[in-house]
Amino acid sequence: MKKLSARRRHPLAAVVVLLFALAVTGGLYAAFAPADTAKADGTAQSLAIEEGKKLYSVGCASCHGTGGQGTSDGPSLVGVGAAAVDFQVRTGRMPLQQQGAQAPRKKAIYSQAETDQIAAYIASLGAGPSVPTKDQYSPDGADIAKGGELFRTNCAQCHNFTGKGGALSNGKFAPSLEDVDPKHIYEAMQTGPQNMPSFPDTTLSEKNKKDIIAYLDTVNSSKSESPGGLELGGLGPVSEGLFAWIFGLGALIAVAIWVAAHTAKAKKS
Repeated sequence: MKKLSARRRHPLAAVVVLLFALAVTGGLYAAFAPADTAKADGTAQSLAIEEGKKLYSVGCASCHGTGGQGTSDGPSLVGVGAAAVDFQVRTGRMPLQQQGAQAPRKKAIYSQAETDQIAAYIASLGAGPSVPTKDQYSPDGADIAKGGELFRTNCAQCHNFTGKGGALSNGKFAPSLEDVDPKHIYEAMQTGPQNMPSFPDTTLSEKNKKDIIAYLDTVNSSKSESPGGLELGGLGPVSEGLFAWIFGLGALIAVAIWVAAHTAKAKKS
């Protein structure tokens, strides 16, 4: 019997095996890579929460409680969201320097990275408004006129019609909105800090908030013009009326006295 000769492989067999191996490898990557990425993101978030909890325990827990439940010295932070933390901490209002009618704006103590970590921890305690993206608060492409209308309707009663601020009751005040970061204005509308009511998207849409930010950016800009001339701080009719009363009426009285004095002298002569 003749021995069967060994079969020779087809020249394309190696190519087919290589393509099959690449296909299997690609399928495995597609199946497991997203999971690995999500796992990495989850790990980073967990680390941020852990670091934020440490910072919170040192700088915040004495007033807000060890678990953010609140105490007699500070309200509960459960459900306030990351946006409230970013606003309060980055504007220096928190940690509070001393108890008072209202927390004033001051130099921030924590860096942005540390603030993000504290915000991550507070957000883990309960769902709340998240920190807005630049696209949400950027005034680019917004309707300035509509923003002015919305601001005068919803905000001017406290902040003045150009955002110069104003006094409230019992030592409280509406702060000036000059030189305030647009992100912080957006966050304030979202969360309602201090004595301010909150304006969620169901009340003021994202576009409405952008319009208001664009209006404030325009009226508080160095390029803005005052049609009436001297704006007297932009504080409205009170300051303007007081100026007219003191200086205008005072000038008229001075003129009347001068005329009367010279008339009396003319009669004597």
